Amino acid sequence: MVDSIDIAEKTEQQILALTEALETGTLQHAEGMLNALHPAEVAHLIESLPPRERVVIWSLVTKDTEAEVLINLGDEIRQSLIKDMSPEQLVQVAEDLEVDDSADFVQSLPDTVIDQVLHSLDSQHRKMLESVLSFPEDSAGGMMNTDTITIRPEVTLDVVLRYLRLLGNIPNHTDHLFVVDRENHFIGALPLSKLLINEPDSTVFELMDDEIDAIPSDMEDNEVAKTFEDLDLISAPVVDGNNMLLGRITIDDVVDVIRDEADHSVLSMAGLNDEEDLFAPVLPSSQRRAIWLGINLITAFLASWVVSNFETTLEKVVTVAILMNVVASMGGIAGSQTITLVIRSMALGQVSRSNRRWVFNKEVIVGLINGVVWALVVAGIATIWFGDYSVGFVIAAALVINLVFAAASGVLIPLVLKRFNIDPAIAGSVILTTITDIVGLFAFLGLASLFLL
Repeated sequence: MVDSIDIAEKTEQQILALTEALETGTLQHAEGMLNALHPAEVAHLIESLPPRERVVIWSLVTKDTEAEVLINLGDEIRQSLIKDMSPEQLVQVAEDLEVDDSADFVQSLPDTVIDQVLHSLDSQHRKMLESVLSFPEDSAGGMMNTDTITIRPEVTLDVVLRYLRLLGNIPNHTDHLFVVDRENHFIGALPLSKLLINEPDSTVFELMDDEIDAIPSDMEDNEVAKTFEDLDLISAPVVDGNNMLLGRITIDDVVDVIRDEADHSVLSMAGLNDEEDLFAPVLPSSQRRAIWLGINLITAFLASWVVSNFETTLEKVVTVAILMNVVASMGGIAGSQTITLVIRSMALGQVSRSNRRWVFNKEVIVGLINGVVWALVVAGIATIWFGDYSVGFVIAAALVINLVFAAASGVLIPLVLKRFNIDPAIAGSVILTTITDIVGLFAFLGLASLFLL
């Protein structure tokens, strides 16, 4: 918590200093401040500024860090900055990035420019880039980098060390050297630690780890992230269906996936896309949010239609009009708790055919227990408030019914949506709200019609 506060304060201070430099016209001072920052920090600053200031700050970014800054920006902001860049500049950016980052960058370019950029790259870079682009973006193949160091099992450690010295450097996040046969089939991996502490005349075959499971190129990115989390990996080999080594995935790519998943879960529940920009222009922001508001309006009319069917009850019993929002509100909160847990567990691969009935029964029982407990509390308050036990009974019964329905819906909605390949995080909450509103109002008003008239 302290670290996050420190980071927020540091960012605010940097923004204030840059803003002051821009206002006073001392662009040289602002440029010096930017050059002292890491490219990721520069990207964070750009994302924290309104559009006009972004353009000015972007113009001060040096050519050496331009590529790294762009790849750390969200897609929407990146596209707004590169729209005025020439194809030659875009090619330079693609060449300066690692292959996996270069693939992400190229995929974010307009279709009219992608072919031009690809054909302008040197043949070796283009071949590596096309091999990554041939896979879906959200797969292990789309995440991988082709900067692998491979060795043969029959060579000695001394030969491997001389080979590394000849290379001059090793790729970032290299903790293993991958062992392949003459046809480039993956056999195992040699940890760098074993390379350093064992006798030079030992062979790779004697020391390599042949129990490492390579990641299939078609594995989804969230499954890759889970594998890294479960096995505490820093890097992992990627293979095709014939066990041919294609590349490797490193922890920095997995962190990006985890962050994207978290952003997606939070933003999609509000109907926003993953790249929603707080400082985006007013009209595009209004258009994006209007869609979600329209969907919500439809659900609100459904709830109003339910209420309209009990017009007589509302006219005769004013108490009902005062209390009916309590039931819908409590159901909405209870359902949101359940659906959030279920969607998270589904993303982590914890919910399956073998246990979903258990999850359903457990959540319904939790809803029932909470429903009874809070029904007694609300019934007591309503009885004291209005001096009528019937009112307390009606709202208590409606509350129990709605909380049980909310819990059941919180489990079933994500499972059904997933079955039809619909993202539960996007559509789940609006469906849940509709159900809890309608069931809560129908239960309360229906019981009121029976017992209070």
